[in-house]
Amino acid sequence: MSRGLMLTVKVIVVITTSILLAMSTACGPSSLTPAASSSAAGGGLQTNPGITSLTAEQLPALGTGQIIYVPIYSEIYDLDQSRTFSLTATLSLRNADIDNSLVIETIDYYDTAGTLIKPYLSQPIQLAPLASTAVVIDNRDTTGGVGANFLVAWRAAADVVPPVIEAVMISTTSQQGISFVSPGRVIEQRR
Repeated sequence: MSRGLMLTVKVIVVITTSILLAMSTACGPSSLTPAASSSAAGGGLQTNPGITSLTAEQLPALGTGQIIYVPIYSEIYDLDQSRTFSLTATLSLRNADIDNSLVIETIDYYDTAGTLIKPYLSQPIQLAPLASTAVVIDNRDTTGGVGANFLVAWRAAADVVPPVIEAVMISTTSQQGISFVSPGRVIEQRR
C-alpha cells in the first residue's frame, strides 16, 4: 500500500473514530421506558433524549411512511471466503425534519439467510425533530454473518422530511483501520 493511501486511510479512521466517540458521548438520560429499550450482548438501542416510547393508542395515523432496507456488514471476507474480518456496525436513525416528529415502528435485524435474529423494539418510538438514535452490533457478534441487514419501518401523520437511516461500519483491530457507510434503501412506500 502506498504511503499516501495509508495516510488517507488513517485520517478516515481518525475522523470516523472521533465521530463515533462524539455520538456515544452525546448520549444522555433516557425518556424511553424500559420495555422500549433493549440491551443484549449483541448490542442495543440507544436511549437518547428526544425519544419517547408510544403505546398502540398513541400511534399516529399513517399519513406517510416507508420500509427501509439497510445492509449491515458485521463481518467481511478477508483474503478469501474461508476468513472473515469482524466489524462494529452502528445503525443510525436520524429524524431530518426540523419541525415534525416521526415514529419508528420496527427495527428488525436479519441474518445472511434472511432469518429474523432480533427485533430491537417492543413498541414504537417517536423521534422529536432532529433527534436520533442508534443500534450497535458489537464486533464480536457474528450472528448476522456477511449478509446481515436491518428492516426499519417508520411513519408520520403528515408529510415530513424522510429520516436518514444508514449504517457505519468500523474496525481498528491490529493496526488495520477500516470504516465505511452503508446507506438505507427504500423498499416500500407507505400511505
